[in-house]
Amino acid sequence: MFKSALFWKVMTLLGCMVVLLIPLNMLSSLINERSSYRDDVEQSLRQSTSGPQTLTGPLIAIPVTELTTVIEDKKEVKKERRFIRYYLPENLNIVGKQTVEPRRIGIYEGQIWRTAITLDATFNRQQLENDTDQNTQFGEPYIVLAVGDSRGIGKVGELAINGKSYPIEPGSHLPGIEQGLHAILPVERLKDEKLTLRFNLDLMGTKQLAVVPIGRNSQFSLTSNWPHPNFIGDFLPQQRTVNESGFSANWQSTWFANNLNTHFYDGQLIDVDHLPAFSVTVANPVDQYQLTDRAVKYAILLIGLTFMSFFLLETLTGLRVHPMQYLLVGLSLVMFYLVLLAVSEHTGFNAAWLLASLVCAGINGFYLKAVLKSGKASVMFTMGLLVLDAVLWLLLQSEDSALLLGTGVLFVSLSAIMLLTRNIDWYGMGRKAQTAAAGDTRNDSERFRLWK
Repeated sequence: MFKSALFWKVMTLLGCMVVLLIPLNMLSSLINERSSYRDDVEQSLRQSTSGPQTLTGPLIAIPVTELTTVIEDKKEVKKERRFIRYYLPENLNIVGKQTVEPRRIGIYEGQIWRTAITLDATFNRQQLENDTDQNTQFGEPYIVLAVGDSRGIGKVGELAINGKSYPIEPGSHLPGIEQGLHAILPVERLKDEKLTLRFNLDLMGTKQLAVVPIGRNSQFSLTSNWPHPNFIGDFLPQQRTVNESGFSANWQSTWFANNLNTHFYDGQLIDVDHLPAFSVTVANPVDQYQLTDRAVKYAILLIGLTFMSFFLLETLTGLRVHPMQYLLVGLSLVMFYLVLLAVSEHTGFNAAWLLASLVCAGINGFYLKAVLKSGKASVMFTMGLLVLDAVLWLLLQSEDSALLLGTGVLFVSLSAIMLLTRNIDWYGMGRKAQTAAAGDTRNDSERFRLWK
């Protein structure tokens, strides 16, 4: 076996493919590096504007001083405990209209969003009336609305409580929540027959917008001009519509589903980051870096099929292709992915794929015309490369069917190889090579060359 020219030919081709893994690995590192530059742009936008936003509220917070009597040294001693008592809305309805704006830094792009928000809330006045105790003293109540990043707070409307307007001040005044807004709630409002409020707010952020459904019954409706939303979170929207012009979504939840009322005990620090929320992310579509990285994973398949085609041509026709020629063709296929990466940053992935396919197939066709000594064979191989590029493009576009399509390509390729080589006597090829070598008068260095 080790003296067989066929064996060493196959091993040499495998060695060429292993060598080509080096530039492919370098190309993968370059893709990750360029992708990290894009991520740095998004981070810069977040630092210059505001980060993801989580809207919590509105809720009523009342400072409480609780008087207790304890026995110390056989004497009655009165002690005070100060904390904040929270009252959550009975019904909460939030409506938002979002506008996503692209921002570019160099050739990289990120997005910021602005959302006009209207909040309507109704509180259970009877709960406020019944919550009295002679050993409990209540301070001045206030309405609280917390946000994730106060830098994103834009235009702030007046707070309407039972139809009357009240000014809003910065800061949430809640333990554990520093960023937000608050408004003093006059005590006489607690005696009204009903307690409803309405509030308008313009909020800006990046990536995610989340709304904590703190109401016993909570609804959130959002419309946006961004066609690539990501609704993965604690709650999926009850209804959603996504098209090229944007999306609209509606969420709904109750305390029976989220148990949010159990997160607001007297004096407890509120951990907003761990509260369940309605959320939507302004997600980037599958960009050129992700697609190019996925395409590189199929590079070894493209190179292997091309090498196999040359090997079959040698076997069936007697034509000899030198390992260096195999290697140069393989490097041109690797160059395809580099051209794809460089051009896609300026034109988009699909246009870059078409251009890279035409350029690399063209240069291979020109080179193979001299290697194969046949214009017809060169054209056939060029068309074959274009077909393979088209198949790989379909694999990338059809992510759900990628395994099925890839399996089909491999099955068809293997079937074609088996069909074309079904009548070849592989042992006979080895015997012919040995017989020819025995009658050859050339020196050993010339006799045992695998390729002319």
